[in-house]
Amino acid sequence: MTTATRRLDREACYRAVSSRDRRFDGVFYTAVRTTGIYCRPSCPARTPAARNVEFHPTAAAAQAAGFRACKRCLPDATPGSPEWDVAADVAGRAMRLISDGVVDRGGVDALAARVGYTPRHLSRLLTAELGAGPLALARARRAQTARVLIETTDLQFAEIAFAAGFASIRQFNDTIREVYALSPTELRGRRGGAHPSTGTVTMRLAVRTPYAGRDLLAFLALRAVPGVETAGEGWYARTLALPHGTGTVRLDIGDHDEPGETAFVLATFALDDLRDTTAGVERVRRLLDADCDPVAVDEVLGRDPLLGTLVAARPGVRVPGHVDGNEIAVRAVLGQQVTVGAARTIAGRLTAELGKPVARPDGGLTHLFPDVATLASLDPLDLPMPRSRGRALIALCRALAEGEVVLDRGSGRDDTRRALLAIPGIGPWTADYIAMRALGDPDVFLPADTGTRDALTRLGRDPVTASTLAQSWRPWRSYAQVHLWRSLSPTLTTNTEEH
Repeated sequence: MTTATRRLDREACYRAVSSRDRRFDGVFYTAVRTTGIYCRPSCPARTPAARNVEFHPTAAAAQAAGFRACKRCLPDATPGSPEWDVAADVAGRAMRLISDGVVDRGGVDALAARVGYTPRHLSRLLTAELGAGPLALARARRAQTARVLIETTDLQFAEIAFAAGFASIRQFNDTIREVYALSPTELRGRRGGAHPSTGTVTMRLAVRTPYAGRDLLAFLALRAVPGVETAGEGWYARTLALPHGTGTVRLDIGDHDEPGETAFVLATFALDDLRDTTAGVERVRRLLDADCDPVAVDEVLGRDPLLGTLVAARPGVRVPGHVDGNEIAVRAVLGQQVTVGAARTIAGRLTAELGKPVARPDGGLTHLFPDVATLASLDPLDLPMPRSRGRALIALCRALAEGEVVLDRGSGRDDTRRALLAIPGIGPWTADYIAMRALGDPDVFLPADTGTRDALTRLGRDPVTASTLAQSWRPWRSYAQVHLWRSLSPTLTTNTEEH
């Protein structure tokens, strides 16, 4: 039994299994010694005797212990653990990078370099914390991606193998048989033969409920940059800059109100290179805040005298993430002290002039957002904004282009915030807004934000007390922030910063 396995509270885990509590799906996995199978806590099968079970923090840990995935509950088809973003420790940051395909693209050495550890030390740490090392964790992620593609697409198996990150068809076949006790053909079942791929992949992305998808969609649609993003009734689409090429994604986003269930957002990817499937999925999951535990968030915020009514009226509110940390950082600076519409217009102009065209345009999706290296080469005087903000934007882009600041879920939040604040023209509002949307920090609050002040005033509170009020909202202040913004209007409109 590993350190990570011992750290789980057996009694609490068994209670969750006995009650089939869906809130813990993806948080831990139940392995049954008598059957050699591991399940999600909510598996509908008969509850095994306590003496016959053990608990693992990841699917990879259960697989490493010799268990295969349950064919009934599909334990790997769950949202990820919300603890990865709450704690944001080395293990959580590493898991986000593994999900993005860093190990598949660069090996354990690349992962270790990103989190600042030696490969050996990182392997020991992940094994202790998550029950498996980086190679096993990456293998489990590949297997899960492959299973989804096998069961939901008509891609040929060779295409699926490389889309999921496997190095060879043999490795793909062996892993699928070991993890699922079925061949790829048996997993696909009677759906018929595969057809040549056009590079389009449609997948269902799991989210915990309740899920206030319409609010997330309204937030994204209001800020959609022409050429980069489009939106309509019930859907949002955008271009993607990925490790091996460009792509687009369309998301069908709706509300899911039943608490404690697992729901799905339909995602259709059109990719230049199918090897980018894993990275594309992970980045879209960040955008959707798919791994949030909304029940835990709403339990804390719903008890608050100020926020309780807002939470009851709209459970399952998500913090809008982003697919590209550099892009949202640039957009945050563009939105300083201007309306959302003005920020959107400026971003659209820069995209039309400097954005790279995508290989396969799709309607209004024609360009990538300008990359930071291109923006860093500009003269601040040529930018359509006040000179001081232009200098701040160029300085930020240079820091990002040179790697002095890295904005993804693998970055340490405290160090990143300090590095951002060291850039002339980047203040606390901008740094914290970036932390909320690029780094996925669930506990960010913007007391000086104009929207925050307006919302508190409307709710009968003195904005001067904002920071004090927010202390009771920890560790979910980012969600409280979104509730406050939403209280201003049904579509989250605002007349100030690019929220």
